[in-house]
Amino acid sequence: MEKILDLITHKMQQAFADAGYDPAFGRVTVSNRPDLCEYQCNGALSAAKQYKCAPIQIAKAVTEKLDPADYSLVEAVMPGFINLKLSDRFLCSYLEQMRTAEDFGVEKIGAGQTIVVDYGGPNVAKPLHIGHLRSAIIGESLKRLYAFLGYRAIGDIHLGDWGLQMGLIITELQERQPQLCYFDPGFTGPYPVEPPFTLSQLEEIYPAASARKKEDPDFADRAHAATFELQQGRPGYRAIWKHIMDLSVADMTKIYNSLDVHFESWLGESDADPYIPPMLEDMKAKGLTVVSDGALVMPVAEETDKKEVPPCILLKSDGSAIYATTDLATMVQRMRDFHPDKMLYLTDKRQALHFEQVFRAARKAGIVKPETQLEHVGFGTMNGKDGKPFKTREGGVMRLEQLLADMTAFVRAKVVENQIVEPEEVDATTAKIALAALKYGDLSNQPTKDYIFDMDRFAAFEGNTGPYILYTIVRIKSILSKYGAWEHLPIREPVNGCGKDLMLSITKFSPTLEAAWKTSSPNLICAYIYELAGFVNKFYHETPILKEENPETKAGHIALIGLAKDVLETCIHLLGFSAPEKM
Repeated sequence: MEKILDLITHKMQQAFADAGYDPAFGRVTVSNRPDLCEYQCNGALSAAKQYKCAPIQIAKAVTEKLDPADYSLVEAVMPGFINLKLSDRFLCSYLEQMRTAEDFGVEKIGAGQTIVVDYGGPNVAKPLHIGHLRSAIIGESLKRLYAFLGYRAIGDIHLGDWGLQMGLIITELQERQPQLCYFDPGFTGPYPVEPPFTLSQLEEIYPAASARKKEDPDFADRAHAATFELQQGRPGYRAIWKHIMDLSVADMTKIYNSLDVHFESWLGESDADPYIPPMLEDMKAKGLTVVSDGALVMPVAEETDKKEVPPCILLKSDGSAIYATTDLATMVQRMRDFHPDKMLYLTDKRQALHFEQVFRAARKAGIVKPETQLEHVGFGTMNGKDGKPFKTREGGVMRLEQLLADMTAFVRAKVVENQIVEPEEVDATTAKIALAALKYGDLSNQPTKDYIFDMDRFAAFEGNTGPYILYTIVRIKSILSKYGAWEHLPIREPVNGCGKDLMLSITKFSPTLEAAWKTSSPNLICAYIYELAGFVNKFYHETPILKEENPETKAGHIALIGLAKDVLETCIHLLGFSAPEKM
């Protein structure tokens, strides 16, 4: 379905052509003076130079060719602007098409295409902390947006499961329990099904080992050796690794589920590891690599670079692979398994140079096709009220599970205090409101910007917050339930100005999604639904919806707010949360 601005533009371009002028001048924009008109066209000002006549003359000639039934206002004003207001009939017809079309008529831009969204990126054996929040929230939202626009969207968590932390855990475990069968080279199995540690013990083992590595060179050497043996396939170490994976992934899944974040692929660095040797051999054979200070690197600088872009390191001087190597091998794997048209990466913005190097190396090596899109969305940090990275009261990094618990407890107190639902509904309602507060509080900010985490502001039921959006949806649901069956009621012409404002706001749904898609900016969806919710509430306060005596007029009111509800609910789904039935 054509976006309303495109539709109006095509009509304007036809009017320019009918008046004898180049239709290219007929571009229409949303008015920057909403007090004067809804849309405007400034093409006559540019056309005047080409046709050597006064712009107002062109503007008047063009307006005479427009269909007056489509507009309640068509005027040419000095020095040559064309101001437009849509007629109620035209707007009503457009919204009725939206209401009856699949997904409100949004164009499936990505039909037939596949995107892999790389987000999450946690290391196993470590608890998820607030540093993982933005990647999860922004990545999930963008993945849902791509899916809504027709893409086959695959979310890949890309686990850190193959590095030195594994060797550290194995070595520390051997120090503590040397009698375990995993460390007996002569043991032939089978290895125990149950791990020799709990999740909480595992989360204590790693930091202890990491600290010891810095003070004990011999321990560090043994950890490196254990990492190498694990990667070479030593059975006992592989069995320990599987225990670590099983415990960590189960815990991660539980926490991500509580965030309503879901991955289609749970692959990690270990899955990409087999692709590294053949990939490097291919790079060498193509003459793309050089040895620098004992390390294998690929120069990726280009003549057009305005700042230095260092070579992409593939192997360190000791022969070990690094993140860039694994990321490139992961691309090899994804191209084989998923054949993506695009790969989108969500990480801290400080990794921008890393991904610039990796993307260039992937293209030089032919790992991806020339037309394959590669994009990195680097996000800012979540800071405390002091403007510094968010910490616990003790000054440590807060676990993600604790942050969720704190937000839930904070919202629950408000729900109970205000008695907004029955006691048996408190927990379910609280969970939805808390998640909306947390996610909207993050997503309403531009991804690249740092932001202040303010629980009081995020959980407020008024203002630009998730709970306010939910409250608006619940208010509409309450009205609709009192009215009865409404789903098939047609859109009718507005009876007042706030009704038309609401209609015009609804028409912005499709262009908003497209803008968010083009710029990887879910905050544009947040800004849109905040505006839409404002128009809904204004309409509610100024229009007697259920008290309207004329049945057809009442049905028109109900159809309009019903469409607004459906659009709002679709948007919050794309943002990654949902509304309760009562609030």
